[in-house]
Amino acid sequence: MPSEGRIWVSDAPSLEDLHRLDDLLDQDNIERTGIQDARLLAVMLRSADGDLYAGLHGHSWGGCCEIKTLWVADSHRRQGIGTRLMAAAEKEAARRGCTQIVLTTHSFQAPEFYEKRGFRRLASVDDDPIGYSNILMVKRLER
Repeated sequence: MPSEGRIWVSDAPSLEDLHRLDDLLDQDNIERTGIQDARLLAVMLRSADGDLYAGLHGHSWGGCCEIKTLWVADSHRRQGIGTRLMAAAEKEAARRGCTQIVLTTHSFQAPEFYEKRGFRRLASVDDDPIGYSNILMVKRLER
């Protein structure tokens, strides 16, 4: 029987611990499913001096791409950059053999942006955060 360790709660875990936890979960997922094609996905835009002003990240695994984060700096919004980032991610997801993209967004973050790009709402959790909804969306990719 394994010994019990002390539970540690933090709002500032090390990046090393977070990466290790992700790696351990990935290993467990591979063992349970046999699907071994997990890959990170990042699409970034930087200024000439190297400052990040827009980006997207997520991963692909088992024919599905999940977008975890999409962000564009205020000064660069409404210029088609988000659309360009999503198009690049969709193209790469399709190249990797993905048949769909999933993501979550909040009601205040512009779910309409995703709907205009072919995503549909699957589920919504109200009051996440209080007064807003957390929305699960999916888009099937053409092959």
